[in-house]
Amino acid sequence: MLPDPARQPEFYDGVPTKRLLAWCVDMLLIFAASALVATLPLFIGWFFFPAIVLTISLIYRIGTIASRSATPGMRLFNIELRNREGQHLDGSEAALHTIAYLIASAFFIPQLVSIGLMLLGDRGQGLHDLLTGVVALNRSA
Repeated sequence: MLPDPARQPEFYDGVPTKRLLAWCVDMLLIFAASALVATLPLFIGWFFFPAIVLTISLIYRIGTIASRSATPGMRLFNIELRNREGQHLDGSEAALHTIAYLIASAFFIPQLVSIGLMLLGDRGQGLHDLLTGVVALNRSA
């Protein structure tokens, strides 16, 4: 089961801020990898840069979340994702969460709603988290 935010607030303390910082680290890594891929085929990839970023983001997020239930940015800030049962995410859950995240991020209103939910909710879940039943927690020792 997931920790109760009222009885075990230490699992949720600072998670929205850590998620923002983790997102910055992850985006930096994704953009660096995308720039490398775009440059390799004689710079032709720069014409398709948005598609390259999207593809690398999908591979990066699904792969890292499925393997360790956190992206490298999340691991750096000591947070991880858990499903409704409190278990680490498997490959299909990681894919569903990533796709929901990318869809919510593509539109202004859902992204704004997500940010508001993360800041105001007891568990700090964004819209994509609520839809997929995922929670970001401080990693236990």
